[in-house]
Amino acid sequence: MRLRNKPWAAALIQAHPELIMVNPSQMAGKWQQRFPKKQPLELELGSGKGKFILEKAQQNPQTNFIAMEIQTAALGMILKQQVELQLPNLQLLQANGRELVNLFSPNEIQKLYLNFSDPWPKTRHTKRRLTAPNFLEQYQTILSPQGEIEFKTDNQGLFEYSLCSCNNFGLEFDDVFLNLHHSERAANNITTEYEDKFSKKGQPIYFLAAHFKD
Repeated sequence: MRLRNKPWAAALIQAHPELIMVNPSQMAGKWQQRFPKKQPLELELGSGKGKFILEKAQQNPQTNFIAMEIQTAALGMILKQQVELQLPNLQLLQANGRELVNLFSPNEIQKLYLNFSDPWPKTRHTKRRLTAPNFLEQYQTILSPQGEIEFKTDNQGLFEYSLCSCNNFGLEFDDVFLNLHHSERAANNITTEYEDKFSKKGQPIYFLAAHFKD
């Protein structure tokens, strides 16, 4: 969902090149240089307003994180908080998810988070879904061996599609939950803005974790 324009966001992004990169052309294989410490690198594709990734970075200082988002308004909201928090293990990236193999080297990412992605319900838009085979092929390239994908959605249709797509592509499922908030992962689950909104309405949150076979 597109956010309302934030007139201040573009200027804030330009003012903090140390915290955010905009369409980097030569960063593949060099992302660890953006962090004080070389640590496992995890990526959230489509970070929205940043609630999930900010909490994830705060709770896991032993891991480096990249919040990737295309919308300037959304990135501005994440960056505004990061300017205050100055989390050393979090970098922001403005780029399109279709370009992942140009942004990251093979095996560079240890875990990928897909949280409440656009469901693109129309059949002609299938290739835009972030669990479509054309995206899974990119994930397989950038993820390290046994690197994991975690996917959350409130959309049953997208979840069913994702299960079939991942299975047909040859991924192995580590966890599948039809109601994440009533599962064994609930205690350590970090929510997103959308997740809070939908769960308060009684909507079950669907979840899968999977990895590519050797």
